[in-house]
Amino acid sequence: MNSAEMLAEAFDRVREAVHAAAEGLPPDDLNARLDEEANSISWLIWHLTRVQDDHVADAAGTGQVWLTDGWADRFALPLDQTATGYGHTGDEVAAVRVDSADLLLGYYDAVHRRTQEYVGGLDGHALDRIVDENWSPPVTLGVRLISVIADDLQHAGQAALLRGVRERA
Repeated sequence: MNSAEMLAEAFDRVREAVHAAAEGLPPDDLNARLDEEANSISWLIWHLTRVQDDHVADAAGTGQVWLTDGWADRFALPLDQTATGYGHTGDEVAAVRVDSADLLLGYYDAVHRRTQEYVGGLDGHALDRIVDENWSPPVTLGVRLISVIADDLQHAGQAALLRGVRERA
């Protein structure tokens, strides 16, 4: 297995976890929060998708699916269209509401496809390219992609926990 295949496999596992956490849920369950400071399934999946979209688009030198493919308009959130959820307050988390799992998963799947197209063309040398010099040491593409995968899996796991809480309530 080469590095591109390994990254593709990891992102496929994220997709499985995201779908397992949200598929078939009604809006009340997607948007529910344990308290007014907690994240909802909607926010968690929207956020992990926004960050993946942002980071992969930046690395690939392309536009974000959120902006270029009309997802920002479809969601019509009362937030800045460039928001990714990083540093969101409880009120901003509450503003991320969806009417269906299909909308949420549609955006996720569009980003997943773009991600798979991008990582499928990478070789080991590409992963050494510096993509962010704001850190010490500077962040390579490989480290950035692993960071996205790790964060995505954590947030998908949190969403799965919330789904379990809702299903048992």
